[in-house]
Amino acid sequence: MTQAGRTKLAVGDAAECSKTIGEHDVYAYAGLTGDFNPVHVDEVAAGRSRFGTRVAHGMLAAGLFSAILGTKLPGPGTIYLGQELRFVAPVRFGDTVTARVEVLELRADKPIAVLRTRAVNQRGETVIEGKATVLLPEG
Repeated sequence: MTQAGRTKLAVGDAAECSKTIGEHDVYAYAGLTGDFNPVHVDEVAAGRSRFGTRVAHGMLAAGLFSAILGTKLPGPGTIYLGQELRFVAPVRFGDTVTARVEVLELRADKPIAVLRTRAVNQRGETVIEGKATVLLPEG
C-alpha cells in the first residue's frame, strides 16, 4: 500500500521473525564472510573464551533484522541507510532468536523511517538491540 509514493506505515507498526541458529548456520556464515574466528568455529578455543563454548556471529543474528525490513516491514524495496547495534548477550548454538522491528519515527519531509530493532532468545533474554534507518519503498 502506498500513499503519495510512500508505504503506509504508522508509528508502532511492528513485525518479527524467528530462527533457530545451528552449527550449519554458523559455518555457512563463516564461509560466506571469511570470519572463522575460533570463538565461532573451534570448540577447544571457544571453551577457553569468556563464553565457555562456541557462539554464533553477532552479525548472523542481526541479519534477521534485514530479512524483516526487506520482506515484511516496510517490505520489498526497502533500502537500509543505517543500523546501530548493541550486542547484549551471546547467541549460542541451538538458540531460537526472535527479531522484531518497530516503527519509531516517520519523517514528514522524506520517505525515511527509523525503527527499533531488538532480538531475544527463547528465554526472553535480549541478545541484540538497536535502531535502523531505512528509505521506504517507492510506489
